[in-house]
Order: sequence, then structure tokens, then C-alpha cells
Amino acid sequence: MPFSLADRLMYQALEQRVFPGAVLAVAMSQQAVFNKPYGVTDLVSCRPVGPDTVFDLASGTKALATTLAVMTLVRQRRLALNQRLAAILPLFDRTDKQAITIDQLLRHTSGLAAHRPFYQVLVHEDPAKRRECLMALVRDEPLEKPIGATTVYSDLGFMILGWVVEALAGQGLDRFVRQTLYLPLGLNNLFFVNVNGPVPPRDFAATEACPWRRRLIQGQVHDDNAWAAGGICGHAGLFGTAADVLALAKELLAVHGGSQGAGVLDPELVRLFCRRASPNGRPLGFDAPDPVDPSCGRYFSGASFGHLGFTGTSFWIDPLCHVIVVLLTNRVHPIRDNLAIKAFRPRLHEAVVEGLGLAP
Repeated sequence: MPFSLADRLMYQALEQRVFPGAVLAVAMSQQAVFNKPYGVTDLVSCRPVGPDTVFDLASGTKALATTLAVMTLVRQRRLALNQRLAAILPLFDRTDKQAITIDQLLRHTSGLAAHRPFYQVLVHEDPAKRRECLMALVRDEPLEKPIGATTVYSDLGFMILGWVVEALAGQGLDRFVRQTLYLPLGLNNLFFVNVNGPVPPRDFAATEACPWRRRLIQGQVHDDNAWAAGGICGHAGLFGTAADVLALAKELLAVHGGSQGAGVLDPELVRLFCRRASPNGRPLGFDAPDPVDPSCGRYFSGASFGHLGFTGTSFWIDPLCHVIVVLLTNRVHPIRDNLAIKAFRPRLHEAVVEGLGLAP
């Protein structure tokens, strides 16, 4: 079996409590070659994870929803990467953020802080006013660095990008990506969950036993700020199955290689967004392998792109060897302090590449 080592590592991860449940999916040359569920959706019911189990993708939202929405607006010529923030969102006019560009938000060079616990304020607001309150909090949060000076991975920057998309699209981020991307690609299992609406009837993997919400989170976004803001945000809130994440990654890989695919993504823009502007910089909205400690292991090329999610999710695409690895887990269940996946994830990706016979 080509993936015997990867399969064994997944079972070892369950035994070592790296995560309670997971799905590993692999594609090579546009063909799905492995897709297997492991473990349980939660430690209360101990219901087995299945191929249709839905995971909270956390910051995977940044790449698989917000970045692709921005790309779509650029393709439609409704947005330009060099546009300044204040020209799109008047809220930021005459603030220290007015000159930040869309490019800088995507590359995390805006000078914005990485994270702030805004939910601690938002939970005391009327739910109908929380979006407006969050926007004001981000507007008033001082920059940590000069604009364009350095790279600081920022949730705040992607919150803003979500608002940019909504302002230009004239509809919610969730509806825009569904109508322009997911539905044309036949992806019915990538979606946001509105905190103020019903939970969709899906098989959700549980995330944290949240200490401040005082309940097990299952079917609602784990990210505290995204939850307090209603569940639909530019930095977090997307849910999905491994099969649909893999299908979207396959479309990205095909279009990156020059194919028109389903026609919803532009090859030139995909290549532009997935390329670093500098050796140590980030691509536009995606992540690239760290030169010292890559989460995708040692065998993915420097041209690879992907993204991680705090809940224990990730996808990596190598356009040189045409390999995609999707790993969805609920490693924050029952507590977020479990960091064992950091050491596990690179070794798993190496085992997958070894199983494909592509390791150097």
C-alpha cells in the first residue's frame, strides 16, 4: 500500500491524542488517490468520523474564501491590488490605516496587529450591532508597525478584507463566494454558519469545550472573534469536508498550470496570488513553506502554496510535482492547548510524498 506509513502515522496520532478525529485526502496529477477518515467527531458521543464529516477550517477561510473572493473582484475589475483602503471603506479615511493597500492586507504587511480579543467587548453588545462595533474596534486599534515595513500575520487584516469584499459585492462574503465560486464548482460542502441562524443538518466535528461560552462547540465557528461577530468573517468561519477542500485545491492547481478549469478562476491571477513577492515574503492571501521549519515537510517545493487553520486543518499544493495534501482535524477538541500537531503535520506530509515515490 503506497500510503501505509501515512496511514500508520494517522493511527499513531489518534493513540497519542494529537487529535480525536481527522480526514486525510491526497491527490496527484488531478486524481484523488487517498481519502480516509480516522477517529471520532467528539469525545462525548464517540461517533466515528466519516468522509462527509464537516470540519471548522478556521484560518483556511482566509485562503479558500476571502482571498478567492478578492481574486474574483480583481478579475471583474471591481478591485485593484494597489487600491488604498480608504478609497473603498470610508470608515478608514483619516486614520492611520487609510493608506494600506489591498496587496498589503493580503501579504500581511499592513502593520496591523496579529490578533486582539475583540469578542470580550462584542459579547456585551446587541447582536445586531456587533458588526458595526467590530469595525469600529478595528478602525481604532493602533497599527503595531509602519505600513509595508514587515510581515505580521494578521487576523485583523483579513477581517478588513472581508468587509472590502462585501462593500464591493453588495452582499455577504458567504453568499458571494457561494454564488461565484462554490456552486459553479459543484461544492456544496463549503459554507459559513450564521451564529444567529439554525445549525445546518450536517455531521460536524466538535472543536473546543469553550471555557467562556461554557459549552462544547459543534456546528458553530470556534474562533472567538468570528463567533461574536456572527460567524461570517474574512479571517475565519468557513466549514467544509475534506472532499470539497480537495476539489477546490484541484481547481486551483489546474488553473495554476494554465487550464481554464470551470472558468471561475483566472490562470494569470492564480499564479500571481500564489507567488511570493520576495524570498521570505508571503504570497497574496496564501501561505508558503517556511524555509526553516515547513509545516508541509521537507519535500514540498518552494513553489508550493496552501494555508493552515488553528483548529488543526491544512491544505498544501505543490504545482511542480502536482501533489495536494488536505489534512482536516479537530486537534482543539477538547482544549486548544494541545499543540502536538505542530510536530506531527510535517512528518505526515513527508510520509505522503514518500508513499507517492517522489521523495528525493
